Amino acid sequence: MSGNARIAELKSVSDAGVTSASRRLAFFGHDASDAAVRRRVQALQDDGVRVQGFMMRRGEAVVTAWDNIDLGQTQDGAFIQRLRRIFAGARIAAKRRDDLAAADMIYARNLDMLACAFLAKRYAGLDTPVIYESLDVHRLLTRSDVVGRLMRWLEGALLARTKGLVVSSPAFLRNHFERHYPGRYRAVLVENRLAAGADYGPRPSARTFVPDGKLRIGWVGILRCQRSFDLLCKLADELPDAVEIHLHGIPARTEIAVFEPEIEARANMTYHGRYKSPEDLARIYSGLDVVWAGDFMEAGFNSVWLLPNRIYEGGYYGVPAIAPADTETARWIEARKAGFALAEPLEEALPCLAEELQADPSGIQACFDRLSALPDDHFVQPPGFLNEVINRLVDEGRQI
Repeated sequence: MSGNARIAELKSVSDAGVTSASRRLAFFGHDASDAAVRRRVQALQDDGVRVQGFMMRRGEAVVTAWDNIDLGQTQDGAFIQRLRRIFAGARIAAKRRDDLAAADMIYARNLDMLACAFLAKRYAGLDTPVIYESLDVHRLLTRSDVVGRLMRWLEGALLARTKGLVVSSPAFLRNHFERHYPGRYRAVLVENRLAAGADYGPRPSARTFVPDGKLRIGWVGILRCQRSFDLLCKLADELPDAVEIHLHGIPARTEIAVFEPEIEARANMTYHGRYKSPEDLARIYSGLDVVWAGDFMEAGFNSVWLLPNRIYEGGYYGVPAIAPADTETARWIEARKAGFALAEPLEEALPCLAEELQADPSGIQACFDRLSALPDDHFVQPPGFLNEVINRLVDEGRQI
């Protein structure tokens, strides 16, 4: 059975609301304070999965909404330091053998934590099944040199020992896993939809877009792409009286070295800082007309394949996305006719689109109407979905 067929079969059953016995899960995460990690843990807990965290952190120790064992601090972009931390973290986890042994399965997010999880199992003498969640294909895995080959050898060796692979975009399977590791994994698709158990407020049923009013463009989440930032700054410069640029989230300082000064230099750009999800999402998206969903941090690879949180969050609130053409994000948008895909050169295409939408927002209105008409499960995971994913992957006797 092909990867896409396995995905379709599991998704059709899970979205129908099938549930089964809850499991105890040891979650190996790269950063206990990361918003995406916290969303995934919350979603698992909402589905009745009992989560014990074994997590590293990028800053000071944080208070978590789950029982968590601190595996130490890592630094963003510091490859050697993170490699050492894998071994140190595995030994910390193994010392908590009783907590680790109580889990029915281990859920490891990203390749470094997958390696840490297998080492912890070995140190503790356990045979607990492992699930690998790959929500990004790291740039090291796409290199054609000896480093890339070594990283893919490691990923393939560990992948073959897992019970299953969770990906957030079908393009990760087509372009990476099926290409490099055919027949060595069992995959399911878990999109970056909003978690089922949280309160996001009602979906707006109507909005009025005023011609010649300022077009409000948002960039929301982890702000990690220098080219996206440059495009939005250039747009603010070219259309100072026509657009407002609103940035919400956390800038990745390793990718965007000069951030606040560039925003402060432009009267029509505003950085609103960190936000809480889901508490602040309704407020954020009610203040936007469109959301930028492009990414070039790993151009040609991960950036082309991913499906970002923004399209699901924005879609829930009726805010259409703008994305570069020929990406998985653009395909998602075009399949629903609920956004705008722009061809290169974006430096020319984005200001043209912004001028067009600012003068005549009927295109935004049409996208809003289509998004509002879509069922909730386009944007929000159905209750029981993750619990069913876990049970299906761990249970050897059931085909997916």
